Amino acid sequence: MAIFLIYAIIFIVFEDYDRKVFEPLNEISDWHLLIFSIVIMIILGILLYRYSRRMDERIKNEQEMKQTLMRRQLTQNISHELKTPVASILGYTETIVSNPDMPQETRNRFIERTQLQAQRLSTLLKDLSILNRVDYAPHVISMKRVNVSQIVAGIVQDVDIAINAKHMTINNYLPENIIIKGNESLIYSIFNNLIDNSINYAGEKATIDIFACEKDNYWNFRFCDNGEGVAQEHLQHLFERFYRIDNGRSRSMGGTGLGLAIVKNAVLQHGGSISVANMKEGGLEFTFTLEK
Repeated sequence: MAIFLIYAIIFIVFEDYDRKVFEPLNEISDWHLLIFSIVIMIILGILLYRYSRRMDERIKNEQEMKQTLMRRQLTQNISHELKTPVASILGYTETIVSNPDMPQETRNRFIERTQLQAQRLSTLLKDLSILNRVDYAPHVISMKRVNVSQIVAGIVQDVDIAINAKHMTINNYLPENIIIKGNESLIYSIFNNLIDNSINYAGEKATIDIFACEKDNYWNFRFCDNGEGVAQEHLQHLFERFYRIDNGRSRSMGGTGLGLAIVKNAVLQHGGSISVANMKEGGLEFTFTLEK
């Protein structure tokens, strides 16, 4: 629009491109042409403004519809995930209460199953709490100097029993004293969820390797295993909430479907990025960065 106005003024004032000297508009037709050009410019401006307003409103409505659909889907997923452990807990407890003469061995087995479902429910609520904190209250997340190396070393010790039960090996190649400004709880969630994911899905006798290298203003991490890997069509969905490759298998292993979503959100909260890919020799490789 501005280019059109400039072109119109130059053409009218100089009449052609050969004239090098400015001359006033003496002919009435020149004034009419200039006014006409200005009017056209104003009309075009109004039309463009109205069009941009309509486009902005359309984009806003589409985004709101998308967010509403995502919230509705998330609510349905949460409801579905909560329903299973709650139904199991109610079923076991009602059976115990309504059968006072139940054999002690059976009663103990039902109590153990009730406890497992309660633990699963507690884990799900904890994961939802972490995601809500990252999504809706990132400003209240405290940041301080965090030793990532110590956190990962502690996690490796904590999962020792689970690792040995599946005859797996975990190699922690992180340098000593990786220090960043971050949230200790979220940093713990990143590595704990990645390790849990490999333990649950990499398969028996798999090996987990954790690497890191220092860059200018961030640390670059590689977390990989030599397990079964994931079909290519599933890779782009792995960080989505409640996304499961195999629903039955995931639930039987106690997964909430939120672990990798927490990993991605926690990495983003620390100014980093994350990606996942299948390795040529088999297994998954997560690559992510954390700002210093």
